[in-house]
Amino acid sequence: MKTSDQKKKFCYLGVALACLVTVEVTAQSPYSWRGPERNGNYHETGLLKTWPTEGPALIWETLDAGKGYSSPVVFGDHLYVTGMNEDETKEIFSAYTLTGKKIYEIVYGSPWDKTYPETRTTPTIEGNKAYVISGAGEIVCINIKDGAIVWKVDGANEFKRKTGIWGTSESPLVFDNKVIYTPGGDVTTMVALNAETGKVVWKSKPLGENGTYVSPLLIMHNGKKKIIAVTGHNVVGVHPETGNIEWTFNDWGSKDAGRENIATNTPIYDNGFLFFSFGYDIGAFMLKLNVDATNASLVWRNNDLDTHHGGFVLHNGIVFGSNWINNNQGNWVAVDWKTGKTFYDNPWSGGKGKGSIVAADNMLYCYDERRGTVGLVKPNTEKFDVVSEFRVTKGEGPHWAHPVIQNGVLYIRHGNALMAYKIK
Repeated sequence: MKTSDQKKKFCYLGVALACLVTVEVTAQSPYSWRGPERNGNYHETGLLKTWPTEGPALIWETLDAGKGYSSPVVFGDHLYVTGMNEDETKEIFSAYTLTGKKIYEIVYGSPWDKTYPETRTTPTIEGNKAYVISGAGEIVCINIKDGAIVWKVDGANEFKRKTGIWGTSESPLVFDNKVIYTPGGDVTTMVALNAETGKVVWKSKPLGENGTYVSPLLIMHNGKKKIIAVTGHNVVGVHPETGNIEWTFNDWGSKDAGRENIATNTPIYDNGFLFFSFGYDIGAFMLKLNVDATNASLVWRNNDLDTHHGGFVLHNGIVFGSNWINNNQGNWVAVDWKTGKTFYDNPWSGGKGKGSIVAADNMLYCYDERRGTVGLVKPNTEKFDVVSEFRVTKGEGPHWAHPVIQNGVLYIRHGNALMAYKIK
């Protein structure tokens, strides 16, 4: 029989190997937005299947993260997160120990200056550097050892950013010594910057559309890498070495009006198929890529899973997420990956609504954006099956930050508050 310490070592080794596999398959940094593959799935095992009535044990909490909707990233023995400074005029990058002690905070950029200015960018960590994109469109490289800014590019001005009414809301994609930013507009659609220097590697052709609020995804399809991104009116496939836009999809039916101001969710990819959903009654779409991923065709569309900005996850052939009824309401939905058939479309009891979702160890973690309830949900095709739940009471503003799971700890961010819960 293995000892407790031995079990822990095997568990951590499994997590490390899972991240290694991710790096080998896609070469994108696994320390970033929505987990190792940017799809909301975390490679954790041995997690609790139920929680106490009051919720899992609180390990630590802090109220000095600064206001923000971004998620934290755990790298090594530190945690990194973005927020706003006290007078809410600048965006800050903070480093914490895994016991919640702040090591440093630095100012790196300016927030969006209109509605919902709170920080949005989840850091991407690669080596000893962090990469962030401010609400004002500044791409910044930070040395995580001391918080020093390595380089900074004013992407909004240099690339003539064209954005919707909520500015830039993008977590940078980092791979092969490149940092990807999607300014949109009439100069370019997407740019790749050298990760060491910030110099332009390539610029894609302009589509003349807004850059939306979607963090791009790197996929590996039949041995070929492709960047999947979203513009004001299109989902696009981009060649990662040249920036060439190889295909576009814009068959939204009659529901394209106003879409350029609302797209927020990073698509998910699996075995040649690409899924995305954008809320506001536009619905969900499944595309099939051709052999070399130079074209994509529509397979099915579904009007029930109409995710606003909480993301979605694929688990055992089922896509789970919440839909948009209005800006305050939404149900939780399960849809068959292959056919688009809706298995259920259920409200969360007790007045709770739509929100964000991640998955780990055969369970779903749902975070209600309206009341701040965190739910542990059993994935099935019968109903939205909440096993345990608790409510987050610290912090302020909408509960829009996506949960993070790392090394048996659940991290929940609400405005300036950041909490760590033991779930193992």
